[in-house]
Amino acid sequence: MAEKTIKFEITRRSAPDATPVIEKFEIPHRPGMNITSLLGEVALNPQTVDGKPTTPITYDSNCLEEICGSCAMLINGKARMACSALVDKLEQPIRLEPLSKFPVVRDLAVDRSVLFENLKKVKAWVPIDGSYDLGPGPKQFPQVQEDIASLSPNRS
Repeated sequence: MAEKTIKFEITRRSAPDATPVIEKFEIPHRPGMNITSLLGEVALNPQTVDGKPTTPITYDSNCLEEICGSCAMLINGKARMACSALVDKLEQPIRLEPLSKFPVVRDLAVDRSVLFENLKKVKAWVPIDGSYDLGPGPKQFPQVQEDIASLSPNRS
């Protein structure tokens, strides 16, 4: 039986003003793979589907827990986070492109500085240094509290 593979293509740019090119890849399938692990496989063996050597893909990532949003990119035309986009749930060939609302730095990495500068201007955060009364927080029913607590790995 033939080994199951994952087919994907990436829109790449070597510099912000470079013409985009599409490179196609195919790697062996592993259960539970996300897009981040897919990009890691390319880094281990940077070679296109036709055997041409290439460079590892440039992209952003940080927490790998679907919290920070730094790994966001267009996956099959939809803005998603690479850390939580499971390969088995995506139509192939999987298309990876940089976010379209920000300037491209290289490959899938974009310059989000305008976003962060605008957040600073409107002070769109809650300081956690004790200078702001956070209040009591949202109320939860006892059953919801119990359900959440049961998911904690430190619960005996």
